[in-house]
Amino acid sequence: QVQLVESGGGLVQAGGSLRLSCAASGRTFSSYVMAWFRQAPGKEREFVAAVSRSGGSTYYVDSVKGRFTISRDNAKNTVYLQANSLNPEDTAVYYCAAAYSNYIRTLVYEYAYWGQGTQVTVSS
Repeated sequence: QVQLVESGGGLVQAGGSLRLSCAASGRTFSSYVMAWFRQAPGKEREFVAAVSRSGGSTYYVDSVKGRFTISRDNAKNTVYLQANSLNPEDTAVYYCAAAYSNYIRTLVYEYAYWGQGTQVTVSS
């Protein structure tokens, strides 16, 4: 069982940056692929980025490549999402998710554990 708690969301102007954090409970954090998803009002939840168990591999949706960076610190049981050059289209609730997997996953149903979400609002 993994419990996830996100933090770091907020209101930022277009072009600004935010750093989201997700703290995980449990002693087996390094056994899980970690990811960030987001859900805008009236839209389905979408994949944003994922990081492998060791942190050595990452994967991003095209719309955030070059702007967002996912990373993890297994000693602190924490995964991060550094979001730069934010634009209003990035406005959404951002969710942290964990999958017990050897490989990076990108689909919602592949992740068994979810945080409560943190709101990111980008003003134009």
